[in-house]
Amino acid sequence: MSDFVNDFWNLYVIVIVLASILACAVLLIVQGKATFTPGKTMGHVWDETLEEYNNPMPKWWSWMFVITVVFALVYLALYPGLGNFKGMLGWTSVGQHKVEVDTMDAKVKPLYDKYMAMDLKAVSADKTAMEMGKRLYLTYCMQCHGADARGAKGFPNLTDADWQWGGQPEQIVETITGGRMGVMPPHAQLGGETIKDLANYVRSLSGLPNDSVRATKGQAAFTEAGCIGCHGADGTGMQALGAPNLTDKVWLYGSSEAVITETITNGRQNKMPAWKDFLGEAKVRLLSAYVLSLGAK
Repeated sequence: MSDFVNDFWNLYVIVIVLASILACAVLLIVQGKATFTPGKTMGHVWDETLEEYNNPMPKWWSWMFVITVVFALVYLALYPGLGNFKGMLGWTSVGQHKVEVDTMDAKVKPLYDKYMAMDLKAVSADKTAMEMGKRLYLTYCMQCHGADARGAKGFPNLTDADWQWGGQPEQIVETITGGRMGVMPPHAQLGGETIKDLANYVRSLSGLPNDSVRATKGQAAFTEAGCIGCHGADGTGMQALGAPNLTDKVWLYGSSEAVITETITNGRQNKMPAWKDFLGEAKVRLLSAYVLSLGAK
């Protein structure tokens, strides 16, 4: 795929680069033919003592500029630099990166193979494996879940015992490998009053202060609106669907009546990206073991 939206920019870059090099070459030629009078001043004086003389540039300095021009032309013939021209060597930064990654992967493959053959719980108890897993976590996961893995609004805490999609080893591997898409559909059609009733009922499930009259109405609405289809009749949720437990003290977006009302009204959509293609199976396994160890504390 071209880096330019049309061929004009390709030609523009080529012309600008070559014109700049040509201008440097012309300047060198012109200066080489200039006439100098050693010992004669140009009439420019600074601080009454510093004068400008009409002396030629030192030869070694002139040759440095010539070498620079020649080097630029050779470089542009061998490597990318002239628009879409890929260079005679066909070098790319992407290809160079792949070579370096493959070289490093070959060096660490025996170590990864060792952990691939181990039970995930055993890997999570291995000190060296956890040091590697922590580095992977700090590189790829802390941006969302935090350096301490305690998460933030919309991003789960990985250090507690609450697992929206399941905390068993194979479930953690599945989550990191393929990612997750959590969707809470909007229910604005229920109306403001019913939604407030539902919000109070949901707060009552986890022992939070609530309007008991509204909570009683909300309990009926919880069934009638179909909330039990995902969260269960008792509100404890369903890990297979990623539907959170509403009876504990864990809240991904907040537990205030206003936030819960917002969630029911507008819904929520939260995506955990898949890492299999980017990290590979071996790194995903180490990362999964590290996350498993966090929840075991």
